[in-house]
Amino acid sequence: MGQDLAHKRPWLLLSLLFGLTFPMANFLSVPGLWTIAWKMGGLAMLVPYALRQHHSGEFAMLAGILGLCAIGDGLVEISLEYGAIAFGAAHILAIYLYSRHRRVRPVVSQQLLGYTVFIATPVIAYFLGGALAAGYSVLLGAMAAMAWTSNFPRYRVGMGAMLFVLSDLLLFAREGVLGGNMIAGLGVWYSYYIGMLLIATGVVQTLVKRGHYADGAGL
Repeated sequence: MGQDLAHKRPWLLLSLLFGLTFPMANFLSVPGLWTIAWKMGGLAMLVPYALRQHHSGEFAMLAGILGLCAIGDGLVEISLEYGAIAFGAAHILAIYLYSRHRRVRPVVSQQLLGYTVFIATPVIAYFLGGALAAGYSVLLGAMAAMAWTSNFPRYRVGMGAMLFVLSDLLLFAREGVLGGNMIAGLGVWYSYYIGMLLIATGVVQTLVKRGHYADGAGL
């Protein structure tokens, strides 16, 4: 299975290698710049994965989202504010992508959860991290709500967006009330990375099934 994944989806395999092993950087005392590169690798390797099918349209938008998140991963090691700008731009692009794939008749419970996430995310962020965290989280909550109410698979793309929300709320708590807790730090990373992995694979595979690609290249 490992050889098959390496042959058919090499960028996805590289992303998994970077993303799942990144927390080891702290235990191995890896120098700062290498740690940043290691951290960025998880999402950066998903950019060519997204572009493997086509270099325009939805695939290019997804690649832009992933690229901005990878940049954000590096910038937050320098400044949380600069990182938030990159992630905010990624959320805006994601909102646009999901708006192009609206569910025609979403059920009431799905709509209610979307509205709840949109409202509750900045409110919780405010109590955990203050006004700046809340302002950023308006975009975060909107992104997750749009993902959940889109016609992409809810338990891939929608759940991935919810994990992204969980990651950032854990980050705000870790910077505040949790005081740098190591377990919370692992939760921040893995909920974020796994969430983005679910979004990337869910969007790509759904678009391919719907015919949004140029040829039959492997995923």
